[in-house]
Amino acid sequence: MSDTHPARRALLGLGSNLGDRAAHLRGAVAGLGPELAAVSAVYETAPVGGPEQGAYLNVVALLRTDRPARDLLARSQALEASAGRERTVRWGPRTLDVDVLWVEGEEVAEPDLVVPHPRMRERAFVMVPLAEVAPDVAAGWSGDTAGVRRLGSLDPGPLVGAGGAGPGAEGAGPADAGAGAGPDAGADPGTERGGRG
Repeated sequence: MSDTHPARRALLGLGSNLGDRAAHLRGAVAGLGPELAAVSAVYETAPVGGPEQGAYLNVVALLRTDRPARDLLARSQALEASAGRERTVRWGPRTLDVDVLWVEGEEVAEPDLVVPHPRMRERAFVMVPLAEVAPDVAAGWSGDTAGVRRLGSLDPGPLVGAGGAGPGAEGAGPADAGAGAGPDAGADPGTERGGRG
């Protein structure tokens, strides 16, 4: 970390609803490396709007980093690519979705990146896990938490209630597409990055 940009907190929202959802999240969290300071429990949520698709697993990761939001966006995209993320259908299911939610002391308002994420406080699937790792950032939020189910730790091993053979279950993924509860639900597939969507 450089002296010109001292370490500060950054929050990333991670979600998956295709294939082995927990494995996709575990791989992405491991890929965050030594800057990872904390990770929330795993929460399962139904997709938001759109055609049918499998349920999402969501976590929020807290980083201690000197990277600006733009660098965190590039890192998020690299993690998504390594999980086989394809951007073919707006609001479609995702092997991995990583959003830059918040970077301490930084605001960005660009076409492909808005930080803080403009809709994070409207989304229980973001705010519930976020409150675990950064309660001060979540202060004052009182959204509806119905449908946000805590499954447990992201540590290796099965997640309670995350298995099964239905759509979105580990090892199975729906073939149809639609709006999801991943952190970027609502974003255009060509521009969905960071705090957009």
